[in-house]
Amino acid sequence: MGIRVFLLDDHEVVRQGLRRLLEAGGEFEVVGEAASAAEALDALAACRPAVAVVDVRLPDGNGVEVCREIRSAHPEVACVILTSYADDEALAQAVLAGASAYLLKQVHGSDLLGTIRAAAKGHRLIDQATAQAALARLEELAAARSALERLTPRERSILAGIAEGKTNKEIAAELYLAEKTVKNQVSVVLAKLGLVRRSQAAALAARLAEPRLPGP
Repeated sequence: MGIRVFLLDDHEVVRQGLRRLLEAGGEFEVVGEAASAAEALDALAACRPAVAVVDVRLPDGNGVEVCREIRSAHPEVACVILTSYADDEALAQAVLAGASAYLLKQVHGSDLLGTIRAAAKGHRLIDQATAQAALARLEELAAARSALERLTPRERSILAGIAEGKTNKEIAAELYLAEKTVKNQVSVVLAKLGLVRRSQAAALAARLAEPRLPGP
């Protein structure tokens, strides 16, 4: 009997590729697969895998939440997150959800197999330094979201203009304000967010606009 693996990815071609890679050497056995979070949670218990390989972005949720539910209901099943997105928030949430590893889909096939093999043996492959750094960035993002909630509607509109790369003059024209007023408001927005440069505000606004993963 090979190492029993369950695959969760909404792209059939990805699941087929993973199945071929895993079953080529006879060491692994794909015992089930799903294209959505709901399918995975319904099917996984009957499949009894040692490892679930889980994508992050799914049509009806995300793989990190599935990982959390798997680890809660079936702690004997290790979860390997396999995603196309290098995302600090997803990595931090994966750590909190109990994932054994967090890999990008660009990973070499032999490294993926090694990771699944190690996860099946109970090893955690997210090193402590990486996990702590991701959690710290998650805390910073949460603090920024809290600060964003303290912005007035006008200040949020100005932040949106900054994020779009608009000048003070362009923002002023769009909001029917004096350019000097916008300049002062930009300073207020930066201060409330704990930032010093417009570029930082633009980058933060882009991050805050990304779809959020559910909390633990």
